[in-house]
Amino acid sequence: MSFQRPPAGQAALPPEIAFLQAEGVDGQLLIRAAAAAAEAGTDAATALLQAGLMAEAAYYRALARALDAPYLDGPIPFGLGLRFPDSVAAGLAPLAPGAVAPCVLAPRGRMIADLLDGPRRASRPAITSPTRLREAVFAAIPEQVADYASHELRRRTPERATAREPAVWWLLVLGLGLTAALCLCAALPAWLARTAMLAAQGLFLAMASFRLAALAIRAPVSADATVPLADADLPVYTVLVPLRREAAVVPHLLKALAALDYPAAKLDIKLLLEADDPETGPALARIPLPARFEVITVPPGGPVPSRGPSTRRCRSPAAPC
Repeated sequence: MSFQRPPAGQAALPPEIAFLQAEGVDGQLLIRAAAAAAEAGTDAATALLQAGLMAEAAYYRALARALDAPYLDGPIPFGLGLRFPDSVAAGLAPLAPGAVAPCVLAPRGRMIADLLDGPRRASRPAITSPTRLREAVFAAIPEQVADYASHELRRRTPERATAREPAVWWLLVLGLGLTAALCLCAALPAWLARTAMLAAQGLFLAMASFRLAALAIRAPVSADATVPLADADLPVYTVLVPLRREAAVVPHLLKALAALDYPAAKLDIKLLLEADDPETGPALARIPLPARFEVITVPPGGPVPSRGPSTRRCRSPAAPC
């Protein structure tokens, strides 16, 4: 099946969703997605999937049919050159020799429109959904994923990865200062010691009074001074939600996250699960989630001492070492 351009009356739909009309998708639903995309300043495919108007897998199956390309839904036979996070971020990964295509593509956003409008080539990439590609990459090279999560911040910006240890000489200076202060207090006459005590208490009382009085002072900034931002000017926010053995609160948590007052097309909610958690994953699997909710099972691993990129061991033949 090749992609057919919509008739003239339907040309207002963006190309990344216009092809869905040939798949029998309700036109009113597509118009809603196009309007939401224009309001949020994003592409229509993202607005459609993030709002839950269409399932991600169904959309990418339809895209594969429109591009006349194979769709990969089961195990993905990766080839050499698979890397994390590059392959997931780019939505592109190599396939093993003899596979249905030289590579697999999970396009997002306006890349979809470029694929639909671009020339047809004899060697087409296979298509899959971003969620399926991520799950397959995590399953193929779990050690590389765990190593990246544990050590990448330390490799790139080591000053932000760990707190600086206090210098020993600073501790020594502090100890000597406290010792000198105690000795000085013990050597003072009684009346002078009482005077110093009263002065310290008076200073503390003045500071406490100032903090209490600040509560009664009117704020100089009123609510009218705030400038509302249009949805198109808002950034994309990623919300990380780590979960472990919390199946009982999953429905309430999802309800609260879905009620966030923020454009759905610009929310990226990642539900992070542990690999040894047998409860939370099945509880989430029973609830249909829009594409803005991403369930990620973190591969086993921990912050063990890093061996560095040149000596890191890899078990998967697809993982570059």
